[in-house]
Amino acid sequence: MILRIKNMVCDRCILVVKQHLENLGFHVTNIMLGIADIEPSPDAAQLSSISSEFKLLGFELIDSEKDRLVERIKNLVIEKVHYSDLADVRFTFSEYLSSSLHKEYTYLSRMFSESEDATIEKFIIQQKIEKVKELMEYGELNLNEIAWKMGYSSSAHLSAQFKNITGLTPSKFKATQKTGRKPIDKI
Repeated sequence: MILRIKNMVCDRCILVVKQHLENLGFHVTNIMLGIADIEPSPDAAQLSSISSEFKLLGFELIDSEKDRLVERIKNLVIEKVHYSDLADVRFTFSEYLSSSLHKEYTYLSRMFSESEDATIEKFIIQQKIEKVKELMEYGELNLNEIAWKMGYSSSAHLSAQFKNITGLTPSKFKATQKTGRKPIDKI
């Protein structure tokens, strides 16, 4: 049985979910962001137990097709922004999401906006800014290098988006020495 799980946003989430399911006596045949395929299929009482325990861990089972689609969009964006180098491949998120999910982007955008009260574009920008904060905290790259790595056309474009989202310029953010970062699943 395939379980759709909300808030699985990193490799550690995958590890926690897998361990939890195995501790409950299930064999996990496949697991990735947002999805766990388990055997044997749980009965209604077991599903209720899994759901309750997942909530304690910050995860949720997803029931509706709309929620599944929105969670899949989020997971694809998170994978691309946080776990790949956006500088290597120039693409548009609209084409990437449409081809990955085999649906028209206008449909995906409408479903996402109805569910999240924000656009996919805003979600992408928020994810990118959180990744920029992380890269700035590491201190290994300058702003031009970060802009290039994150797929921005220039550091000025990155700075404008950064200030729009955080209220601070990148240099002021770095000078505050406060993390100010948000967990990926809280964006």
